[in-house]
Amino acid sequence: MNTSHRFAVGVHIMALLSMQEGPVPSSLIAASVNTNPAMIRRILGMLGKAGLTISSMGSQGGTTLARPAAQISLLEIYRAVDEPGILALHSNAPNPACEVGKGITGVLEDVIRRAENAMETVIAGISVQDIMLSLKEKKSQ
Repeated sequence: MNTSHRFAVGVHIMALLSMQEGPVPSSLIAASVNTNPAMIRRILGMLGKAGLTISSMGSQGGTTLARPAAQISLLEIYRAVDEPGILALHSNAPNPACEVGKGITGVLEDVIRRAENAMETVIAGISVQDIMLSLKEKKSQ
C-alpha cells in the first residue's frame, strides 16, 4: 500500500507559499514542516517540474507559487509529488488453482480503480486557497 507522506508535505508547502509575500527559502519551509531541507528541496523540485512553483537562486532566493492559490488543485499537487495508487494488489500473484485466487486480482483492480477515481474527484475540487480558508476557519474556532 502506498503510505507516502509526500502529498501531505506538498500541500503543506503550497499552503505556506500561498501566505508569503515573496520567495520562501527551503530552510523556512523545512522548519514549518519539521523535516530536513533536503527532503523539502526534493519535493519542491517535483512541484516545480509540474509547473506549480517557481524557484529562484541567491541570497534573496526561494520558492513562490507559479499561479494563484485558487488556481492550483490538490489533484495537481498529488500528481506532481506522489505515485498513483492509494491501494495496492497482492505483492505476490494469488494461487490460480484457488477459487478466490484465480479471480480476485481482476475484481480488486476494478474496486481500486473506482476508489482512486473517487479520491481524485474529491481532491480535484479543492484548491490551495480552500486549504488556506479552512486553516483560517480552524484558527478562529
